[in-house]
Amino acid sequence: MSISYPVSFPNLGIKSMTIRARSVVGISSSPFTFQQQVYQHAGQMWEAEITMPPMKREDAEQLIAFMLKLNGTYGTFTLGDPLNTSPRGIGTGTPLVNGGSQTGNSLVTDGWTANQTGILKAGDWIQLGSGSTSRLYKILSDANSNGSGQATFDIWPNLRSSPADNATITVSSPKGLWRLSSNDMPYTIDEASFYGITLACMEAL
Repeated sequence: MSISYPVSFPNLGIKSMTIRARSVVGISSSPFTFQQQVYQHAGQMWEAEITMPPMKREDAEQLIAFMLKLNGTYGTFTLGDPLNTSPRGIGTGTPLVNGGSQTGNSLVTDGWTANQTGILKAGDWIQLGSGSTSRLYKILSDANSNGSGQATFDIWPNLRSSPADNATITVSSPKGLWRLSSNDMPYTIDEASFYGITLACMEAL
């Protein structure tokens, strides 16, 4: 039986997760005046290190099999922020992308509950796409919905592609698409037969 990607991250609990937002920004300083020139390139990416709790073989082998399914950096999986599955904002309604051909770091939306202060707040996650097109974005500023249920959000990273008009926006348990950062897939076993597993991953672009 062939493996279909993306696969789901095993529901085994996570001890800790470090999430890193990387931007490609060039900066040079004059050796005489220290005056700086800064250039913002297009590159933006999520990275993460996931440390699993110590586990016995019954659970650990599920995770080991998951890593082997990925075959290093080849396969992809979906995962969200395990501690922030609900928005800080109100987040009610049936949110949709409002208008096609959108680009950059702003997203125009509609379908929210009308006239709500803080419909989403800074730091909330949203998901666009599903399966192999799943993408995670952070809301950068508190935003309100107007009388027509419309709201515009500043987001990070920039839109990966232009979402279709009326594309669904997921605010509950949003997930993105990831791949392992290395072709090495190590795990440890101690004298008490506990397994230790840490995964480094990056957004799959």
